[in-house]
Amino acid sequence: MYLKGLMLVLLCWHCSYYYGRMPVNPDALKSYQEKRNFAVTSEPNPPKIADKRANSKKMIFVVQEHHSRQLHYDFRLEVDGVLKSWAVPKGPSMNPKDKRLAVQTEDHPIEYASFEGTIPEGEYGAGTVVIWDRGIYNNRSNKDGQEISLSQALKGGHASFWLEGKRLLGGFALTRTPRGWLLVKMRDEKAES
Repeated sequence: MYLKGLMLVLLCWHCSYYYGRMPVNPDALKSYQEKRNFAVTSEPNPPKIADKRANSKKMIFVVQEHHSRQLHYDFRLEVDGVLKSWAVPKGPSMNPKDKRLAVQTEDHPIEYASFEGTIPEGEYGAGTVVIWDRGIYNNRSNKDGQEISLSQALKGGHASFWLEGKRLLGGFALTRTPRGWLLVKMRDEKAES
């Protein structure tokens, strides 16, 4: 077991040296991998894919329309080398009055940001996935007047960020509540009423 763990650490170091962003936590994608049969699904299998974002300084986001048992929208933010993910049943809104429930799901590999396709019946998340919006984002999170990383902000239960997508523009916030997370559009010049 020790040797297997050491090999994983060396592999992650090797991949991060040559390919750039890798998950900060080597186990970050364990849940993602355990829920999928990569012999059946066309979803990205992270160990076999090189991260092509090695030299990118901008963080990405993607919203995928997911027609599974129930239509929902998967909201994903690049954080610490993975896509932090939330299922948003009603989809994101540009209206600050709309508070959208966002159920946190397992982290996904960065490569998932470009995934579109059909996940076969019998597989986790079976159904059709299409990209609804994507773009870059800037972290706007702070605590006591000091800027903090998005990772720290999420651990603390409140993250703010500025999205630059085709459909989603401007400030947004994710806030953890006892019932789950809420995704809310901030009041700014990009907001709809």
